[in-house]
Amino acid sequence: MSTISSIQMDSTAQMGTDSPWRLLVRFSLPSIVGMVVNAMYNIVDRMFIGYGVGTLGIAAVTISFPIMMAMMAFSILVGVGANTLFSIRMGEGRKQDAERILGNAFSLLFFAPLIVSVFILFQLDPILRLIGTSEWLLPYARTYARIILYGSALSSAAHGLSHFIRSDGHPQISMISMLIGGIVNTILDPLFIFVFNWGITGAAWATVIAQTLSFAWCMAYFLSPRANIRLHRRNLRLDLRHIVLPFLILGFTPFVMNLANSLLNVVLNRSLHRYGGENAVAVMGILMAYMSIIFMPTFGITQGIQPLMGYNYGANKYSRVRIFFRLSVQVTTVLMCAGWVMSQLFPTPILRMFVPADSELIPIGIRALRIFTIAFPVVAFQIMTSTLFQAIGKPIQAGFPALSRQLLFFIPFLFLFPPFFGLDGVYLAAPASDLLSFTLTVFLARHEMKRLHALEKQHGSHPPVAFFDETM
Repeated sequence: MSTISSIQMDSTAQMGTDSPWRLLVRFSLPSIVGMVVNAMYNIVDRMFIGYGVGTLGIAAVTISFPIMMAMMAFSILVGVGANTLFSIRMGEGRKQDAERILGNAFSLLFFAPLIVSVFILFQLDPILRLIGTSEWLLPYARTYARIILYGSALSSAAHGLSHFIRSDGHPQISMISMLIGGIVNTILDPLFIFVFNWGITGAAWATVIAQTLSFAWCMAYFLSPRANIRLHRRNLRLDLRHIVLPFLILGFTPFVMNLANSLLNVVLNRSLHRYGGENAVAVMGILMAYMSIIFMPTFGITQGIQPLMGYNYGANKYSRVRIFFRLSVQVTTVLMCAGWVMSQLFPTPILRMFVPADSELIPIGIRALRIFTIAFPVVAFQIMTSTLFQAIGKPIQAGFPALSRQLLFFIPFLFLFPPFFGLDGVYLAAPASDLLSFTLTVFLARHEMKRLHALEKQHGSHPPVAFFDETM
């Protein structure tokens, strides 16, 4: 075996032998950095649009966001499902199958969004009106959404391939792909908006160019000798029965979760517009941008921990799966508590990042931010429980925390609360949903911890005490 091949094999074998804390830091820290920088797509857009275009610009980006989320849902259907199967196959030592999964996933990640984007572009105005865009917002929303759709295939492929790079044992390279996109977008946004005076058009083109460069970086990695699992043309041909269908089944639940989230945003935007007007919609756009910064470290940990749990589950190292889950819950809960403290104590400086001090959005935003984030401390547990189930190939259980929050609680609360509490009722729907969903998720996670403990005994493993004590 060559020296390069030995190094490549070590990078994956260490996932099953190295210290859990060391692996958590090694895989998650680059993901956190990459995700935070990647969040700058939304944050920088809204910051510069807020100062360069105004309230209508922020509201237009917010109102058109469900279209982008629906497009991303397919990317997640393929990317998450294929990556889960990829990690398990790597843990089982089935490298050839892992390469075929990568090739099939790339074909779907690139070409399917390309076809869907063309369809949406021909029906863009009716779709924007359907999701609640007013005539005042339509010109802004149309301009932004059309340009973003031009780059949707590249964005989808780049997002999916970055996950595969991480699962291939190179989280730092995956991080760089996101850094490239975030940094380029941050540089081009002010250049296009203020120097070239392109307004919301410039913000959209800055995002597309940044996504294109991220895609190029990911492609270069999988075509290089450095990759343990490489992208070959022979694997691009779809094997529907043996490869595509299995990973689509694994990715179906997160796909439905994101479609539900897109529906939730449509209902949320309509409720905001009804009870608070365009200012309330714009405020929610600011909140979403800010919350992306708070959630990105947690999502970075999910991206880092998922291949670790998947690999060890495939290698029958169930004690390590439980340890990884326990560590990730502890760390992400601390992160979300920190976000909660910031939201409650410093709402005005947060809002001032996006709008001038004299903006009429400030008083609305202060109240919205404090109410919307009340239940932040319990959210991390739901996210990590979903990640555990996704990593071990249980998509139905993986979707339960998010789907219960979105469909069972949040959307009904958006119809139930506002008639009694007005605009505050729209904001209260979020923490009420989080608390109820958390309660249900605890029972689901506890049952899975017991199942993994039984598997440990069956394989003669004696791990340390896990997050849930079996005597509970």
